[in-house]
Amino acid sequence: MMSSGYTTLDNQKMSGSVPAVSVPEQVSVKFSETVLQTFPPSEAQGKISSGYRPPRDADDSFSKPAPGTGNPEEARATGWMQMLTIAAYKPYFDVDTADVLERIKESLFPFKGNFSEKTTDNPDLYGPFWICTTLIFVAASIGTFVTYLEHKLQNKEWEYDINLVTWSAGLFYGYVAIVPLGLYILLKYFSAPSGLVQLWCLYGYSLFIFIPASCLSVVPVEIFRWIIAGVAGFMSASFVALNLRAHIQSSGERWFLIVAGIFLLQLALAVVLKLYLFTITVG
Repeated sequence: MMSSGYTTLDNQKMSGSVPAVSVPEQVSVKFSETVLQTFPPSEAQGKISSGYRPPRDADDSFSKPAPGTGNPEEARATGWMQMLTIAAYKPYFDVDTADVLERIKESLFPFKGNFSEKTTDNPDLYGPFWICTTLIFVAASIGTFVTYLEHKLQNKEWEYDINLVTWSAGLFYGYVAIVPLGLYILLKYFSAPSGLVQLWCLYGYSLFIFIPASCLSVVPVEIFRWIIAGVAGFMSASFVALNLRAHIQSSGERWFLIVAGIFLLQLALAVVLKLYLFTITVG
């Protein structure tokens, strides 16, 4: 009869029996430490200011898609053909509110002249697009409202002009798209090439000052409107010219003429904005 406890077997060789198998010691498995609060668990957090950086806007190529993104057809696109792919533009819209607000604040202090240095490695097109879009509707609506008030004060009949919206869209979208492109070609000719997206970014943020200037143009005093347009144009022109001056100086002796042309062209935009949108004629 067996005892109540378990019987123990000695590790002895017995005839006709299977040798006892020794059980190995328990192996402890260690897992690498993970951070569950962040996803994905890598350095790239999808924000420009951290580990991830969009590709540098090199002179020879428009942009480079992020590795591992896009379909095979997009991956095979090289050179200027990348402009026709979505992946070429994706890195330039990877910004958040803090990034855009910081760059807007930089545009309001034009005499620092370090905006281009801060955005060389990570220019964006998100801020310029929405600044231009906002400026189009603000300028058109404020201009319409100012015209309406002027007609009502003189008891004249007023009719809404839809052309203000279309004209404003053509002016600001065309200016931000064409002028940096022309400057890009000019600098390339003078052997001082600059990134095309970098120029679009600079010119896009330079227009932000015209949004509050348009709102202040509601004041029905003509000399005040001219002062507002002049101050906004001077600040915007200084912002662009001072940020490009250091780079354009390497183009040779004609660098001053190029910077002066950039400054005057930006001032001309302010004059056109004042004459067309904020000069009231009552029929």
